[in-house]
Amino acid sequence: MTFSYKPIVPDTELIDPSRPKPKAVVIGAGLGGLSAAMRLGSKGYKVQIIDKLDRLGGRGSSITQNGYRFDLGPTILTVPEVFEKLWQDCGYTFKKDVHLEALDPFYEIRWQDGTNFRVFKDEKDMLSEVKIKFPHDFEGYIKFLKDCEKRYLFGFEGLGRKPMNKLWDLIKEIPGFVRLRADKSVYGHAASRVKDPRFRMALSFHPLFIGGDPRRVTSMYILVSHLEKAFGVHYVQGGVQALADAMGTVIKRQGGSVFLNQSVEEILIDRGKASGVKLSDGRTVKSDIVVSNADPGWTYKNLIKSIPKSRWTDKKLSRSKWSMGLFVWYFGTKGTKDYWKDVGHHTIINGPRYRGLLKDIFDKKLLAEDMSIYLHRPSCTDKTVAPDGSDTFYALSPVPNLKTNNPVDWEEMGKLYKEKLRKVLNDTIPGFSEHIETEFILNPEDFLSRYLSPYGAGFSLEPRIFQSAWFRPHNVSEEIENLFLVGAGTHPGAGIPSVVTSAEVMAKLIPDAPRVGMKL
Repeated sequence: MTFSYKPIVPDTELIDPSRPKPKAVVIGAGLGGLSAAMRLGSKGYKVQIIDKLDRLGGRGSSITQNGYRFDLGPTILTVPEVFEKLWQDCGYTFKKDVHLEALDPFYEIRWQDGTNFRVFKDEKDMLSEVKIKFPHDFEGYIKFLKDCEKRYLFGFEGLGRKPMNKLWDLIKEIPGFVRLRADKSVYGHAASRVKDPRFRMALSFHPLFIGGDPRRVTSMYILVSHLEKAFGVHYVQGGVQALADAMGTVIKRQGGSVFLNQSVEEILIDRGKASGVKLSDGRTVKSDIVVSNADPGWTYKNLIKSIPKSRWTDKKLSRSKWSMGLFVWYFGTKGTKDYWKDVGHHTIINGPRYRGLLKDIFDKKLLAEDMSIYLHRPSCTDKTVAPDGSDTFYALSPVPNLKTNNPVDWEEMGKLYKEKLRKVLNDTIPGFSEHIETEFILNPEDFLSRYLSPYGAGFSLEPRIFQSAWFRPHNVSEEIENLFLVGAGTHPGAGIPSVVTSAEVMAKLIPDAPRVGMKL
């Protein structure tokens, strides 16, 4: 399945040299901020991006340590067409700047009883895998796929690519929500189609990739299964960091600037309009519009100081439901490229419980004794991530966020949890810890300090039905004129395709920069 693109019309007008380009400041160089900057550049704005980190990418950035490169956040790219469209709309060609490697199988799911399930791009392979592993649920699976496609057409191609900043925008879509049973959860929908508990897990865990509890997240998000089927799962050669760097290159081609290691202290407001930003060192940057790729919770609570908020008040933000936290162990193993040949690019290791573990993480905010793990081994696909003959891994485990009266003390519990993680991993990659040459860990407290993520949440606001679409922070601020928002915490939500699409929606709300002069 492909998108329909409008042809790029060459710029046939001159900008009046006596009139400077209008300026835009983008707070944050995550993929949402970079996408926004590219689109603003294509609209004729002079763009400045400001980010507190030492490199581009935000959660999609990386760390290189002792010759091993670790992607810190997203490991895969689905729906590459959103990037192709972004590049095309800016007058460039995505495939010239970024190389993608299609993965097949996408990932393998393993259970405690020794069974496994692989998800393939090839339809015949996929159907064969289901027939072999879950023969009694085959017909239900076919129905589930049809359900996913319907929600993709409505939720991603339709709802997700439209501004949802007006209540009427939502009201118009209510018949679609009703028809597609948006009130049902992802897990509930999977359970209505298949009976095997393992298969229910395999068809419902995807919301965890965007910070949602499968028991609570609206069933609209089963569309992710269709995204995988229709567009495949890809790895960016060089990691997602290479994608972020390529976006930065486009921005510089457009005449934009990137300023790293700079923190924004406040959004400046002049007569109800955003007029620039104040940096933590006291300097100010004036602009005609401001775009925040910082988490909306951080933006509204910490960056808007001079006016009272009407909708996104501190009280409302504190009442909101936030995604779970993440405990991620990054490690490089020396001389192991021929080890663990059954372990591919992505392996999902399930603990003994599924719904019970979700309840502990999201409801009780307890650090459970058991765990599930997302194991990433990019060195299977990209030899540049590790020294020759070695491997780069990261092992991610969902954990409670810090929004509780008794949050996990990670200084105390970090080493203990890492040891539990090591024991579970040892069943999949036996003896791995004996080969570790370099390692580090990120926990929810690190997400709070590094990414300014409220409560250390891994993916901003949880995508429940009343925290989605119009109910989610809008791409144009309700509080301040000329302030726009992009990223995981805004409409349409988390995940790379949605984050990039948030900038596409934003661009529909911002007029092109004024152009005057004679045609060429």
